[in-house]
Amino acid sequence: FICNSVLSFRNITALAPMVRVGTLPMRLLALDYGADVVYCEELIDIKMAQCHRVVNDVLETVDFVAPDDRVMFRTCEREKDRVIFQMGGMGAALLSDPDKIEAVSASARRCASVEETVSLVRRIEKTGVTAVAVHGRLKEERPRHPVHCDYIQAVAQAVSIPVIANGGSLDLVKTNADIEEFRKATGASSVMLARAAMWNASVFSNQGPLPVERVMEEYLKYAIQYDNNAFNTKYCLCQMLRDKVESPLGKQLQAAQTSAEICKAYGMQELFQQTQERLQARRDTLQSSTEPDRPVVDGDVTTMAVKFERREYPPRVTPKMFLLEWSRKEKLEQPLYETVQRSQDRAFQSIVTVAQKRYRSSLWEKSKKFAEQAAAVVCLRVLGVPEGRIGEEDSGLVCKRKREGKMNGTTEEEGNIKRHIAAIQQETDKSEAAAVVSGDHHRPDTPPEQP
Repeated sequence: FICNSVLSFRNITALAPMVRVGTLPMRLLALDYGADVVYCEELIDIKMAQCHRVVNDVLETVDFVAPDDRVMFRTCEREKDRVIFQMGGMGAALLSDPDKIEAVSASARRCASVEETVSLVRRIEKTGVTAVAVHGRLKEERPRHPVHCDYIQAVAQAVSIPVIANGGSLDLVKTNADIEEFRKATGASSVMLARAAMWNASVFSNQGPLPVERVMEEYLKYAIQYDNNAFNTKYCLCQMLRDKVESPLGKQLQAAQTSAEICKAYGMQELFQQTQERLQARRDTLQSSTEPDRPVVDGDVTTMAVKFERREYPPRVTPKMFLLEWSRKEKLEQPLYETVQRSQDRAFQSIVTVAQKRYRSSLWEKSKKFAEQAAAVVCLRVLGVPEGRIGEEDSGLVCKRKREGKMNGTTEEEGNIKRHIAAIQQETDKSEAAAVVSGDHHRPDTPPEQP
């Protein structure tokens, strides 16, 4: 998504940047309740430089994905022109040499006195920044210390750019009406909220705050819709619970390890299941309609858009079985499978190596077994080798008994049982015959002599 407008920082309320909190669900929730601008959590610049941009057509988002497949930043159309990307690592550079930073918004907190803060902000203003946010505490102070409204006011009077007041959550801002009072007390152009919004995002609403239970449910809906990391979802919900984190709901939430378990704690299992089914249907549609069914060389891997459909093969026949038999026939090493799992949707993708060549389906599967079968299909099709589908001409790679899954009208398993019973009967017959030869026998209808 491309921002086509310039954000205004005058007369706004903003969701402040918060580590682990400012992910997409919380940002969207804040916008719903009336925030004008939302900041993402602070992200480290060197980590973001390693990410690649991915258009996620299933979730309808743009993702920045790390080399280990973790989604570092996810955004969507809903927050276009309203989200601020908070890059970590810039603060230190700004404090050491503010002239290096141009045309960005800045935040000042790490100063030891109001005079030092004013001096720094004036230097920052000269670089051409759009606005500056001032957290009204000194660098050695913590959230439990009172906010210094007079320090923020001194900065606001010293510069002409918009100043955004921050740090009033504990002392001054508990309701929506308090936001304007905080702005007036600091003389700032705007206000940003961190903890007050984290505890109850409806503080941005002029009808708020709403019951936190309702706010948590609305947050969880976004977390499900955008496949938010389960542990991040749990962390944010625990922050909203605050002193109720040891309640029955809190304990069930803390014990949850997956999004499904979190939804169960809130009685939202049905919504979770419906959302998963809808996303899977969209995923299947996109995969079947956009991927061409022809080989494509991707580095040292040959790929095809192949999805393993179990119903297309006899019960006891699989592409992996055919590939293994073909490899043995050609006196090649056994096929080697490597499988990875994608964190976004927990789907699987496999690469199979045969004769030092690698093959992979470009589509992701719901299980490791299916991903390996899909990779085997790609290999067999590229090599022009039969894969064992129903109706396919018998290749002789797999014996007819396995291919048809039946033997004399019975399944293979039933046939094995019959052969086992026959073998036992044969051994019994041999034992009786031996007894006749030795004379140590009796007629079945005559009881043996008693000693």
